[in-house]
Amino acid sequence: MTKSFYILAFLTSFILGIGAMFEFLVWPFRGMIVFAGFLLLNFGLVPTFFYQKYKSAK
Repeated sequence: MTKSFYILAFLTSFILGIGAMFEFLVWPFRGMIVFAGFLLLNFGLVPTFFYQKYKSAK
């Protein structure tokens, strides 16, 4: 996998982890942070993963 995929995976897990911490501690903006993490996961990490798998299958 490429370095950019690992950076994107780290950022996604970091944002979701921070969102989970905010959710647990009932701090403000927790919903927006979790939503941003899921957006990054669904529209950034998953397509990049499948694109890398597609490129390596050729």
